[in-house]
Amino acid sequence: MEERDRPDALIIAAVVGLLALGVVMVASAGSVTGWVEHQDPYYYLKRQLVWTLIGAAAMAVCARLDYHALRLAAMPGLSLSLILLAAVLVVGPEIGGARRWITLGLFNVQPSELAKVLLIVTLAAHLAAREGKMQRWQDLLLPLLHVLPPVLLVLSQPDLGTSLVLVAILGGMLYVAGVRLRYLLAGGLAGFVAGVILIFSADYRRVRFLAFLDPWADATNTGYQLVQSLIALGSGGWFGVGLGASRQKWLYVPNAHTDFIFSILGEELGLVGEIVILAAFAALVLAGIRVAARAPDVFGRLLAAGIVGWFGLQTLVNLGAVTGLLPITGVPLPFLSYGGSALVVSLAAVGILWSIARAPTGAARATRRGGGRGS
Repeated sequence: MEERDRPDALIIAAVVGLLALGVVMVASAGSVTGWVEHQDPYYYLKRQLVWTLIGAAAMAVCARLDYHALRLAAMPGLSLSLILLAAVLVVGPEIGGARRWITLGLFNVQPSELAKVLLIVTLAAHLAAREGKMQRWQDLLLPLLHVLPPVLLVLSQPDLGTSLVLVAILGGMLYVAGVRLRYLLAGGLAGFVAGVILIFSADYRRVRFLAFLDPWADATNTGYQLVQSLIALGSGGWFGVGLGASRQKWLYVPNAHTDFIFSILGEELGLVGEIVILAAFAALVLAGIRVAARAPDVFGRLLAAGIVGWFGLQTLVNLGAVTGLLPITGVPLPFLSYGGSALVVSLAAVGILWSIARAPTGAARATRRGGGRGS
């Protein structure tokens, strides 16, 4: 078997490593919260294991699927995600002042996570069909119309962090599609202005932003979460206080098993553990870029670039929030944070990336059809 026909081992190794460490950290970071909220220290661990198995099955199915078939499901899939995002606002339970989930029996499903991958597929299909025809600013209107409805629905939940991720996915895919840089810069400036307006248009977002600028000014209130996160990271030193020995997980760091799981990881495993995580994400992104560069067609290249850009950007946003380099946006850390919807959708996206990596090039397809050279 040619190397090009094999799945990219680096992607799978990075994802498996992140998943394994994620399960361990959910078990540790979620134990106290699980006991307090559900009288079961293994509550979040057991659910995360279930979601990991479901996600692994989704990854396997998507890896075996010819990714070209996704083009047919692009618009119906995006329409479905819009319906689910609208349904959240009507029937979704209010949790923490937001409506982001739909309750299905024992589990909550977050449609905004599904919207990420469906938007990537839709944009890849549209931009591939318009290859070489994205040179005028008018050509950007239709991609913008693809993104605007899900962004507005997600903002209504409200969820500014996911909205920014969706917009950034669009910008990255337009860049890969060859859109002129001046249009992207103009769009980025407009997005920045819109983001500032959105931040200061809601009290909770304004408070978060001001706390990010100087969390120690109100360390017991608005800056509390970031201050506790920094204390956890600083307490870890080089090698950490030991797996399971975190003190900050005892209800000091809010959302310790979800958005701020990296804080607990840094406390328990130290700087060495943090570097291992960063290396795993770097390996995943670099391998994904290689898959995009070697994709056999434009659709595959755009699809892989969108997935890799999503993983890379969301990782930077989460780590930036946890370390105080960016405002807190409530975006989970891929493959590590507790959460079923995010984990299953992310693993399905890895399966799509795997499918693109396994797809033969044009020359390889011709060789297969001809029975091989010299036949």
